[in-house]
Amino acid sequence: MPLAVYVLGVSAFALGTSEFMLSGLLPYVADDLGVSIPQAGLLVSAFAIGMLVGAPVLAVGTLRLPRRAAMAGLLLVFALGHGVGAVTSSYGVLFGSRVVSALACAGFWAVGAATAVGLVPADRRGRAMAVLVGGLTVANIVGVPAGAFVGQHASWRVAFWGVGAVALAAVLGVLRFVPEGTGSARARPSLGTELTAYRNGELWLALATTALASAGIFCAFSYLEPVLTEVAGLPESAVPGVLALFGIGALAGITLGGRLADSRPFAVLKWGIGTVVATLVVLAVLPRPAVLVPLVFLLGVAGFVISPALNARVYGLAGDAPTLAGATNVSAFNVGNMLGPWFGGLVIDARAGFAAVGWAGAALGASALALVWLSQTAGRPAAHSRPTEDHVEKYGGSTR
Repeated sequence: MPLAVYVLGVSAFALGTSEFMLSGLLPYVADDLGVSIPQAGLLVSAFAIGMLVGAPVLAVGTLRLPRRAAMAGLLLVFALGHGVGAVTSSYGVLFGSRVVSALACAGFWAVGAATAVGLVPADRRGRAMAVLVGGLTVANIVGVPAGAFVGQHASWRVAFWGVGAVALAAVLGVLRFVPEGTGSARARPSLGTELTAYRNGELWLALATTALASAGIFCAFSYLEPVLTEVAGLPESAVPGVLALFGIGALAGITLGGRLADSRPFAVLKWGIGTVVATLVVLAVLPRPAVLVPLVFLLGVAGFVISPALNARVYGLAGDAPTLAGATNVSAFNVGNMLGPWFGGLVIDARAGFAAVGWAGAALGASALALVWLSQTAGRPAAHSRPTEDHVEKYGGSTR
């Protein structure tokens, strides 16, 4: 694997820390700004909104720009957005800074993902994306628990400053180690060619699967802190350790998923999403410390084992038009990241209790699982036909 792919994974660490750390900071942000916990949870949705809009827009806007400079510039904007968020006392300004930071984050993912898959052969795209997404898992192991610890003992604002500093370091890493002119199979990508990928109905099914799977996971994960403390009765000091356990599970999941995504994506998706659904049902039924702690680890494994397969599936269906399709998959992930916390907030506001986010997340995950079965059926050739090598590559082993 090229060194540049690992540098991109390190850059993703800063992005992932910012995206996920609010799950351990919601009570402190809510108390500081004088809003409810569900309102603070909308800051997760604000980030998702920026990612949703920013990924395809910035993918198009940066299509013919130098890749390395574009990624460095976007990381710089991301860092500045966190500086603004760290100093404001206004919920509205913080919401806006989250959107701006997410726009920059989305642009980086759009360019960075296309760069990563452009640096490796087609049969190693899943592993390349696993390295990139691996930055998120390290963020969950190190960055998110550290953010929660800092929020408890100093301030959530200090956590924001820390993310900004890591992003600035990532700028230097990209400028130093990522080669210029990467990110696509063509030297000068064409918007017209990129748009042709959307004619494939299976691509839309894959994107919808990404959105619903992500929504199910983050419906529960976004409110994990109050579930652990107010429902299960764990002390606040235990939250960073439990979040780290989620990150360790995510690292195990992304490692396993990266090895299997290129050869058996549908098997990974069915088992992974099915496990997420089962885990969330148990969370809703038995929200006790002895059950929740191992469940958080299992949720990390199952939630991240599917990520390389979701990405590899989209890139395989996009063919020679990876940049915009990959960016749309980033948007799909963040449709889920936006829908999940919003849906969970509705359930909480309806006085169903924090543990009920498990039922809500399980329902979303079950919908994603249904789309996986539908996608596999749509991609399977007739029984009497012999699958070609091109078919196997395109449909990710759906004939197995």
